[in-house]
Amino acid sequence: MKLIAPCKINLGLDILRRRPDGYHDIETVMMAVPHLADTLEIERADVITFRGEGIAVDCADDNNLCVRAARLMSERYGAGGVSIVLDKKVPFGAGLGGGSSDAAKTIVAINELYALGLSEDEMCDVAGALGSDTSFFVRNTPQLCTSRGEVMTPYDLSRLNGAWLAIVKPPFGVSTPQAYSGVVPRIPEIPLVQRLDADISSWRECLTNDFERTVFPQHPSLVQIKEQLYQSGAFYASMSGSGSAMFGLFAERPSLGFADDLFVSVGRL
Repeated sequence: MKLIAPCKINLGLDILRRRPDGYHDIETVMMAVPHLADTLEIERADVITFRGEGIAVDCADDNNLCVRAARLMSERYGAGGVSIVLDKKVPFGAGLGGGSSDAAKTIVAINELYALGLSEDEMCDVAGALGSDTSFFVRNTPQLCTSRGEVMTPYDLSRLNGAWLAIVKPPFGVSTPQAYSGVVPRIPEIPLVQRLDADISSWRECLTNDFERTVFPQHPSLVQIKEQLYQSGAFYASMSGSGSAMFGLFAERPSLGFADDLFVSVGRL
């Protein structure tokens, strides 16, 4: 079975408060990126095996989220083994959720391969145990994500249909603990959905990613990438998730002149 595992971007990301369990309550809208995705080939097998191709990730195969997802499906629902081949195209440490997407697609594949009959909500519950944004990738449609990110409500982003999206990632990544260090939670005066519902021309001024306040001082080059996206004609630019990937939204296909050492992906929404 072959599956496509797209990455995501965040439109706005408010860090509202620190929770007693050590996590943070957030509000963000996530949308899948059709033109930047990993590919998974998953088949039934006697045991769980994994092979990675493409971009090398910075974790042992045994700890890959795909393997952890397969183990969890076995523990919870008695699913058998699977062979997993991952062709990695989405850079990691980027805030694009590539690993979470791979894990979600593994859950979806095992549900089908072993005819478990799990509902979407049940698969989201399994995915949520692996990461705060993993449940999103079970649905892969625009969602307003709250709580730790796992509580989802569909959000209409059809007005972005046909827009162009450029993703730019520098040679370094940003870990989630690094991004959260120094974060000061806050409740914005205007709720996220209200700002998103406003005219797109206002997004540049009012739609923010709170992680930029802590990550940008650590990595000033990200500020330069964001400014270059605007200079190239973006009507909105931001960091995705906890970074380090930056993205820009454009009305027309952009002409970008980023240095060769940067990862750049451009496609239509």
